[in-house]
Amino acid sequence: MFSRIDRNAKRVGEIITILGRYGLADWLGGLNYEFIQGRLVSFDGERLGQLTQEARIRLALTELGTTFIKLGQMLSTRADLVGPNLAQELSQLRSHTPPDSPDKIKATILAELGTPVESLFKEFDDKPLASASIGQVHEATLFTGERVVVKVQHDGIENKIHGDLDIMGILADLAQKHVSYLRAYQPVPTLREFRRTLLNELDFSSERRNLEEFAENFAKDKNVHFPIVHGDLCSRRVLTMEMLVGVSGENVPAMRASGFNLNDFAQRGANMYLDMIFRDGFYHADPHPGNLMMLPGGVVGVLDCGMVGRLDETMRQEVESLLLSIINKDAIELTDSVMRLGQVPPDLDRDALRAEISNFVSEYGSRSLRDFNLSAALKQMTDIVRRYHILLPSTLAMMLKMFVMLEGTSRTLSPNFNLAELIEPYQLKVLKHKFSLDRILRKLYRAYRDWDRLVDILPRDVVEILRRIRSGTFETKHQHPRLETTIHRLTLGLMTSALFVGSSIIYSSKTEPQFGGVSIVGAIGYVLALVLAYRLLRAINKDENSDKK
Repeated sequence: MFSRIDRNAKRVGEIITILGRYGLADWLGGLNYEFIQGRLVSFDGERLGQLTQEARIRLALTELGTTFIKLGQMLSTRADLVGPNLAQELSQLRSHTPPDSPDKIKATILAELGTPVESLFKEFDDKPLASASIGQVHEATLFTGERVVVKVQHDGIENKIHGDLDIMGILADLAQKHVSYLRAYQPVPTLREFRRTLLNELDFSSERRNLEEFAENFAKDKNVHFPIVHGDLCSRRVLTMEMLVGVSGENVPAMRASGFNLNDFAQRGANMYLDMIFRDGFYHADPHPGNLMMLPGGVVGVLDCGMVGRLDETMRQEVESLLLSIINKDAIELTDSVMRLGQVPPDLDRDALRAEISNFVSEYGSRSLRDFNLSAALKQMTDIVRRYHILLPSTLAMMLKMFVMLEGTSRTLSPNFNLAELIEPYQLKVLKHKFSLDRILRKLYRAYRDWDRLVDILPRDVVEILRRIRSGTFETKHQHPRLETTIHRLTLGLMTSALFVGSSIIYSSKTEPQFGGVSIVGAIGYVLALVLAYRLLRAINKDENSDKK
């Protein structure tokens, strides 16, 4: 651990300085002195004393740079971990990294593709169209005349991210072990998932495969289009794809001026996402307006396929049950789905959870499907899950956030848009899929395989157990996760009691040496006994508070 700190000492100091400065705003912000308030400012000049804690976290992550911005964006999908307020604040995180110079970009392309830019493209615009946290995008023209966009990774960004991930690993370990109120956020597993996602995003080959898979899944859908990838002009750090020409989803006035029915366009986009979830189990996880485009004829164009989610067969079944139970206002099935999907704490009050979910269903069950707000229902459901300390799988949390973003994006285009109405027809598709012959045969094969494995290994295990019982070598072990701590506390308590009793005897006997008629050895023993007792009580109290949390 300390060797990793030494290797990144400068960056560690920078991180600690920034986090410390933003953390001080809590208590310094309460001091009513103008000269202090004026000095508590963020990197962009905002006064920290007047900002909420959530806003300060967002600003701190922004100032810390690419890796921390990406962490914040990932946590914005985990309202079940960080709460809805912080998740909403973190969803505003955007990175506008200064672009690399044309020389660096061309050097990267040469190193990755082995050929100079001039030999690969008829034209290459040195001025980038955009520059984000990991890479920047340039417009270019192939020798065939086709216009393309070339996404190139920033120079040195990979080493910087690896260094930051090392530091985050240290901080997560320390938080998991020593900060009791942070354990509920599961810093180590959360960081492990984030590390896997971010390193995958650093490899543009992954985005290339995502684009190709989406294009294949929607090859027969004329209302959806994904950019065509030019595989011979791609690598780990370079991605070349078709340039889509249309109106960005962020430019709503221009979309209205196009003359195409925006409600129809919103429904096309939403149906695309529902097909991804219910049909393919593979979905684009970042449907904010900047990643969607209206192409000629109202075709939905999709950009930036680096962030995706994938549902296996089991998770897909549970997601179907969860969403349909919300739409159908089925409290019992909804409660069962939540408890099957999430990591449930051992002290969960199941009756209270069922009662709260029943109230939730009653609140939304009285509304007609047209008035049903799915994103609001999902947000409230996530808040219930968080309050009962149920941890959802990261894939599911990301998917729920995707539904919320999708409905929000669609309603900016069409205020009357209703995602719940579009989901309702999928109930029949879900049932057909659930009882399809192919799915039943797969389940029967898995069951046969499991039973075959059990029949194969069970006799050998039983024979081995019986052999050990006959030879007297059969052992059972019982582990208590906090037994060692309990023994240490018991030992410390006995030592404290013995020291107190011994000191009392020495003190009452007025054993030499003395000062003012008081035995010095006895007095010192009393003080040590009190210190040990204080430490023991403090440790016990700390454990009790940790358990309550």
